[in-house]
Amino acid sequence: MPQTLASLITSFILTFLLTPLVIGFFRKRNIMDIPGGRKIHTGDTPSMGGIAIFIGVMLALLIWMPLPGLQRFKFFYGAMGIMFVVGLRDDLVPVRPMVKLAAQLLCACMVVFLMDIRLMSLYGFFSVEEIPYGVSVVLTVFTFIVITNSFNLIDGLDGLASSIGVVAFFVFGIYFFLVGQIYFSMVCFGFIGALIAFLNFNWEPSRIFMGDTGALLIGFVLAVVTIKFIDFNHYLLDTAPFKLNSSVGVAISIIIIPLFDTLRVFISRAMKRRSPFSPDKTHLHHLLMRLGYSHSQTTLIMIATNIVIIGVALALDFLGDNLLVPIIVLICVILSISLDNIVKAAIAKKKRDVKRFRRD
Repeated sequence: MPQTLASLITSFILTFLLTPLVIGFFRKRNIMDIPGGRKIHTGDTPSMGGIAIFIGVMLALLIWMPLPGLQRFKFFYGAMGIMFVVGLRDDLVPVRPMVKLAAQLLCACMVVFLMDIRLMSLYGFFSVEEIPYGVSVVLTVFTFIVITNSFNLIDGLDGLASSIGVVAFFVFGIYFFLVGQIYFSMVCFGFIGALIAFLNFNWEPSRIFMGDTGALLIGFVLAVVTIKFIDFNHYLLDTAPFKLNSSVGVAISIIIIPLFDTLRVFISRAMKRRSPFSPDKTHLHHLLMRLGYSHSQTTLIMIATNIVIIGVALALDFLGDNLLVPIIVLICVILSISLDNIVKAAIAKKKRDVKRFRRD
């Protein structure tokens, strides 16, 4: 526990001290994120806060993680470094989507083949257990890509991605600590410290964004700890004190906001016969802001929803994945449809008010 807390405190202090330097550096050189189009911020803002997060976390882990852990995690840290560099390059000079995808595939393969962190079965989901090695690799790499990019897509609001990261890393970090996976717990708490420090500058009104520099890095690390959580928990002894019955369901609940938001947006665009990757303002946070909520209010609503869904998943963990996963999806679908209807009603009311005002 002392090393875990030390990694949190160290990453917090380092990120808190470094972030103002990053802000000043890019402001002096006028390297800013300009508002307009899909962007909903109102002023020129630096967008490479991931630099401070990366340095804060890496230095904290290098200082406090025991040598066996550093040796074991060297490929993981290497993959984190690659994601950081690709995100930084994309923030400075946009790179083609295929280049980003290739980098994600490389990082995923490093973790899968060199650390053997992968989904080794379907864990009883759909009554399927063991799967061939090749299917395991493909499924794991696909999961890496989905989680990494879904987290990157929600980084469109002051404090949202940072807050989602804090919640997810906290739940995973506590679990890994309780089951004795101290190295993974240190990684999670290292990111918690860095993200809490970064939130001091990223909360509304935001002085800096994490950008792809931070979002790709955090999304990738979340993918790693999610896959590790699912696989490790499933193969725990049934008598283990902290074993959960629904590895997949609980994992999905922890990162449900980026996962469901991405799925929802892709389906919506496909139904409109548009490319799933075409930009628009149909994300959940866009809809909430249409109702008049501020950045901070929208973020708090989404974080509260995330926490409630995690609570429901833990409370219903005894049901198993075959029941829990559909229940979580159903809850999200109901909430999404309700939000869509509320937004449509608000827009219709606004139009009626405008017509009435013009007649008067």
